Amino acid sequence: MALSLQAFFVMKLNVSSPQSQLPNQLTINFKHKVSIFLHTPISRNPSSCRSMHKSDNLATVSPVFDSKLDQESDDEDEDDGNGNFPPGNGGDGGGGGSGGGGGSGGGGDEDEHDEKEFGPLMMFEEVMKVAESNGVNLPDDMLQAAKVTGLRKLILTRYLDLQKSGWALGFLTRSFAMLRNRLLADPSFMFKIGTEIVIDSCCATFAEVQKRGKDFWNEFELYAADLLVGIVVDVALVGMLAPYARIGKQSVASGGLFGGLRNSLAALPSSVFEFERPGCRFSAQQRLATYFYKGLLYGSIGFGCGLIGQGIANMIMNAKRRMHTSEGDVKVPPLMQSAVLWGVFLAVSANTRYQIVNGMESLVEASPLAKQVPVVAMAFTVGVRFANNIYGGMQFVDWARWSGVQ
Repeated sequence: MALSLQAFFVMKLNVSSPQSQLPNQLTINFKHKVSIFLHTPISRNPSSCRSMHKSDNLATVSPVFDSKLDQESDDEDEDDGNGNFPPGNGGDGGGGGSGGGGGSGGGGDEDEHDEKEFGPLMMFEEVMKVAESNGVNLPDDMLQAAKVTGLRKLILTRYLDLQKSGWALGFLTRSFAMLRNRLLADPSFMFKIGTEIVIDSCCATFAEVQKRGKDFWNEFELYAADLLVGIVVDVALVGMLAPYARIGKQSVASGGLFGGLRNSLAALPSSVFEFERPGCRFSAQQRLATYFYKGLLYGSIGFGCGLIGQGIANMIMNAKRRMHTSEGDVKVPPLMQSAVLWGVFLAVSANTRYQIVNGMESLVEASPLAKQVPVVAMAFTVGVRFANNIYGGMQFVDWARWSGVQ
């Protein structure tokens, strides 16, 4: 903790003490300066600014920090932080989504863990040298983090690999920090997105054919709307639960109701079952709050996607009926009720199921076997998401029929 320019250390020596028991001088070592307290009587002149007491005491007053060093120390204090990734260096993994951890960080054990898992901390000069040797320009936030606290070697290496992995992915990671940070934290993020979309599309088709039976083609517009909305929802479900790397110093919202709410939400884990790491602790209340917070987000996305998707489907159905009508035509679903159904389904069913899936994937990925044989984690991802989508697709059709929407 820094001391201001007006702060002093004071040492009192009782004059009645034998001279042999008094040290000739006392040296105190600080980070920036050495202060020496001399065993020398101080004038009791009231006009003297160094006269501390009118009693028979000896004292020496010595300023310790000047204003420049005080500011430097304050800057160092501000660099400390907490969160899923060490602030400013893109280190320790996990979370997200959203925000940092609920505990405080710092300490030798944490630094040792970070270096073991994410490599040594590279300073600005070394970061620039590696980036220039690979012909890659780092984004502004990574450059700033390198100047302030440095970057973890693994984070820098992953970013360089992303830039070399192909034109499309390189462009996307340069243009969208949200995607970049998730890929830096979880290299299998795109695999999970692709797996979710393919499995969901295939499983949705299978489930709807089984549930709708002979009415499938008569209700094809409903199936197409469900499929379109499902693809958008797949990206949201996977992305919003994924861990992400924090690059640079994390901002703290100003005071007030909304500022406090924003800071509280930023401290939540990205998913209910996110692992704790050094400097990143989550209470039971935070995990419970995450479930409801993600449910609110998923419900909002479901309502919006349902409104758009079902609106498109209704337009197609009405256009077909104007061109050709038959007795087999099904009733056009009500738009607002369909949107509400999507919102409730995502907030309750999908939120619960995907929280569980995400936790199971994290357990498998952290296992020694999966670390040695990564294909094990990939196979598990395919299997668990396949089962989840089969169940979810059939459940949605049931919910739609029970609610009278379809």
